[in-house]
Amino acid sequence: MSTDIAIVGGGLVGASLALALAQLDLKVVLFEAHPFGTLGQPSFDERTTAISNGSRRIFEAIGVWSLIEHEATPIRRIHISDQGRFGFARIDASEQNLPALGFVLINRLIGAALWRRLDEAAVAVMAPARVHSIDVEAQHRVVRYRQNDEAAESAIEAKLVIAADGAHSVVRESAGIGARTWDYQQVALVANIHTQKFHDHVAYERFTRSGPLAILPLSEARAGLIWTVAADVATQLMQLDDEAFLVRLQQEFGFRLGRITRVGVRQTYPLSLTRANEYIAERLAVVGNAAQALHPIAGQGFNLGLRDAASLAEVLADARAQAQSAFDAGDGLHLQRYREWRGSDRDRIVGFTDGLVRLFTQPFGPVKLLRDAGLLAFDLLPSAKDALSQLSLGAAGKVPRMARGAKLRLPKLRVQ
Repeated sequence: MSTDIAIVGGGLVGASLALALAQLDLKVVLFEAHPFGTLGQPSFDERTTAISNGSRRIFEAIGVWSLIEHEATPIRRIHISDQGRFGFARIDASEQNLPALGFVLINRLIGAALWRRLDEAAVAVMAPARVHSIDVEAQHRVVRYRQNDEAAESAIEAKLVIAADGAHSVVRESAGIGARTWDYQQVALVANIHTQKFHDHVAYERFTRSGPLAILPLSEARAGLIWTVAADVATQLMQLDDEAFLVRLQQEFGFRLGRITRVGVRQTYPLSLTRANEYIAERLAVVGNAAQALHPIAGQGFNLGLRDAASLAEVLADARAQAQSAFDAGDGLHLQRYREWRGSDRDRIVGFTDGLVRLFTQPFGPVKLLRDAGLLAFDLLPSAKDALSQLSLGAAGKVPRMARGAKLRLPKLRVQ
């Protein structure tokens, strides 16, 4: 078997990229380790994701937004505070002349929409299938995989292989690309909650003694909780019954939403910063968490990964539209353009997110005073709010065509 492009990893970013590339009249194969059409894929769980306006436009371009728009809760304001301190900051969508700063969705709903569109698209989905090795040959890579845990191994030749298989990417490692990992010694405790007061479409980021605590607005007056704590604290919180947990959460968050009345299933995820040492290799590109996995403190990880996908799709679309002869998706010139494009966006977002983690986990008094003063200054300076809102919109640096609301350049039909 042979194909133009093989994508390994059918999570949020990998599936989105497959749908974008399906428009280009290329043979695309998507490998996913979990059964197709089910929500067993780890990315498609009950966690909440903040979708930037740029990401919303990308979802529109690949036909997904219409399926999830009714479930998306707009973020109209962001409120940032520091527990026990005087510093706070607010960002309002109306001040930025926007209907919303972003949208909040449950990953399970995004995953279901992606699977539905993939079922309709010109993409060959190999699922469940586990990729075991990827070898380089003269004009292609050979992807070796097994389906349904069968003993027999199959292989497919691909002009281009895309690693979208997460922070511990087997594909990235098989290409000899290492990664640097910084363990934050923190755990994200995630759950859905119900509150006495309606959230009024406000997203809260509160820096508490135990760690950053985000509450994101959801449909039906619910909210998504992402509480970052040390590993031992997470163990303690998970051992509490619901009533005791709600008391502890209320103490940390306060009463801006009245009483927190219910909490759903609690889950924990260890947090670290993982960054690939390189984003391309011979006939291989790295996207999403395989390229960089971030702390959730600023909600930038998925949006950055989706811009990876949109940028790579645009590079290939432009090259495909201009090709005068047989198109080679794995040509080194295409990959180099992708690498050069993504560098500045990654550096900016990784630095911004990592800097926030370090600033707001410092226990020292002078640092606390400095960040409180910074929050107050931020609240008073329109230019600072403009800069942050643009960053959160994915409008820093060169923005992919789909994130601007435009379409990819599609290949012209050639008359034989």
